[in-house]
Amino acid sequence: MSGDMLSLILWIVIGYLLGTIPFGIVISRAMGLGDLRKIGSGNIGATNVLRTGNKGAAAATLVLDGFKGALAVLLALWLAPEGVAKWAGLAALVGHCYPVWLRFKGGKGVATYLGVVLALSWPVGLLCCATWLFAAVISRISSVGALTAAMSTTVWMFMMARVDLLVMGTLMTALIYWRHRANLARLREGTEPKIGKK
Repeated sequence: MSGDMLSLILWIVIGYLLGTIPFGIVISRAMGLGDLRKIGSGNIGATNVLRTGNKGAAAATLVLDGFKGALAVLLALWLAPEGVAKWAGLAALVGHCYPVWLRFKGGKGVATYLGVVLALSWPVGLLCCATWLFAAVISRISSVGALTAAMSTTVWMFMMARVDLLVMGTLMTALIYWRHRANLARLREGTEPKIGKK
């Protein structure tokens, strides 16, 4: 096996392990909010933390979940061969969604996805964040913001001339949609809860 392949595998493992850090659970327990997996949807992300009524905890979860995705990319950009960082970022997203420590029952990956994209290309990342915020504010439904932002990822990558990221962007979009399949069903039925609703 070549050195480049070994490096790629190593950074995929590092990215995955960074992604598995369950900040939502850690913050909720540290702030006395209970076991996040027994609250609301049972999800470990910021949207479910918000259902505890603690906006500060939700904001901290959002930032830290995004940070771990960005960290996986930035470390790989600094230390790994060229082209490895995007796969380390994708691995971090997979780690958040399917953490080995939680029997592969993780979050839906939106904050981590945004952190990855921001670290790979901040113009694309800012456009994705703006898309997420606009759609979430207009609809007042978190999943609509997430799904709209994910769908826009490859569009913004293409427009910002980051065609080198299109394959990875497509895979991230597919994973975000897969993790939101229950939300998609509720959206079709008109039963998806509004932001902040417990």
